[in-house]
Amino acid sequence: MSEIAAERKHTASFSFRALGRALETGGPLIALVLLMIVGSLMSDRFLTADNLSNVLTRSAIIGIIAVGATFVITAGGLDLSVGSLSALVAGLAILFMNNLTAAFGTGWEIVAAGILFSVFIGAAAGFLNGAMIVKGRVEAFIVTLGTMGIFRSLVTWLADGGSISLDFSLRDVARPIYYGQLGGITVPILVLLAIVVVGEIVLRRVRFGRHVAAIGSNRHVAVYSAIPVDRVRILTYVIQGVCVAIASAIYVPRLGTVTPSTGLMWELEAIAAVIIGGTALGGGFGRIWGTIAGVLILGFISNILNLTGIVSPYLNGAFQGAIIIIAVLVQRDRSRG
Repeated sequence: MSEIAAERKHTASFSFRALGRALETGGPLIALVLLMIVGSLMSDRFLTADNLSNVLTRSAIIGIIAVGATFVITAGGLDLSVGSLSALVAGLAILFMNNLTAAFGTGWEIVAAGILFSVFIGAAAGFLNGAMIVKGRVEAFIVTLGTMGIFRSLVTWLADGGSISLDFSLRDVARPIYYGQLGGITVPILVLLAIVVVGEIVLRRVRFGRHVAAIGSNRHVAVYSAIPVDRVRILTYVIQGVCVAIASAIYVPRLGTVTPSTGLMWELEAIAAVIIGGTALGGGFGRIWGTIAGVLILGFISNILNLTGIVSPYLNGAFQGAIIIIAVLVQRDRSRG
């Protein structure tokens, strides 16, 4: 009898562990589904095609940035400057395109050049952050907190405290980048899907992705494993910068202007989405699809607040901050267990 009881106890324990792993793996998706059910019960407009399309399109901007943040955080890093960098990249791109328009006239070539210019600036800023962190041996929190202030101040200076506006002759040309559709799906969503697929493949199937996870898990062991730690860490920040640039290039046609408040708190949303998605804040493990689930959770929470008016949408930042704290506490308790 004792052997049978022990076997049953072992089976039950194994079942609970398996259930726990399943919930841990699929937790973000389960939460997303439950949130959508709650939203549909609270508002008749929630599941309409227009509302879902609007939420997904707006969330795509943060989603693109969050994909880059997944690489940085998985490698054990952190980037607090992404919101300010978004504003700086957008402002410089607008000024660049306006000057080209004055010299060469209006055309899609000007917009294409502006996008390439944005990617260059984003990659350069990411490299700057990464190099100061890795080669300067300064904590990522300190470096990116500093560059966050620098980037935001530069935008304020360029805008002279006001706004930087895209030339009106370019607005119709650039408009499809945000409002255009292909097969009924908006361009930002399609771009996000493409970046998610590439990001998931790189993080899971490519040697670089395995190196990123190894460095985040134990940087010193990675060094002895002949992994080019410094190069990989810097590249994660370059990826973050490129993702910020792509998101900024898509965002510019939405309003056609950039102000010193553009991108404010985007770093909080991106980090919250990454943590909600199951990526370990201390590094060593990350998943792109989980990050996107986190982005959608945040987007739908904000949408439900707007549709129902139960709580002021101005409290979105409070919700996001609370979610980060709770997720980190859960991760800490799990690692102790």
